[in-house]
Amino acid sequence: MKHSQYIANRLREVFLTGKWIANTNYKEQISGLTIDEATRKIGSFNSIASLVYHINYYLEGLLEVLNGGPLTISDRYSFDLPHMQSENDWQELIQRFLQNAEAFAVKVESLSDKQLERDFVDEKYGSYMRNIEGVLEHSYYHLGQITLLNKMIGQKNSLHQ
Repeated sequence: MKHSQYIANRLREVFLTGKWIANTNYKEQISGLTIDEATRKIGSFNSIASLVYHINYYLEGLLEVLNGGPLTISDRYSFDLPHMQSENDWQELIQRFLQNAEAFAVKVESLSDKQLERDFVDEKYGSYMRNIEGVLEHSYYHLGQITLLNKMIGQKNSLHQ
């Protein structure tokens, strides 16, 4: 198995199908949530919708580069979740996120080992591999937050029933 295939499989695990490391994945954690649950603020924590937007922001930006475009994303905009007014807005974010997750895995899978070693856009950003591994680590970090928020929301829901 090529290294890129291995990494693509790990990406699919965290986003779409896996249960090995975290015993869950993004798709499982966000599917079935209502807009009210997804946008609910608990204390000073980010909402689930905000975290999904945040990870998707990076996926979209890195996909642009993998598709031959420029690097246009900036950390300072990564939590700028547009106001969501309807259930449809939330469902569209979920669908865009899941589509980008699979598209990102497909693009990573197509990279050669040589490409993985090359500088990502500029030497200061490190290699393609470093950036893709960063996506994995960053995604698992926020998956943990989403999982905890889901548990808190579930506890709150059960208290009000």
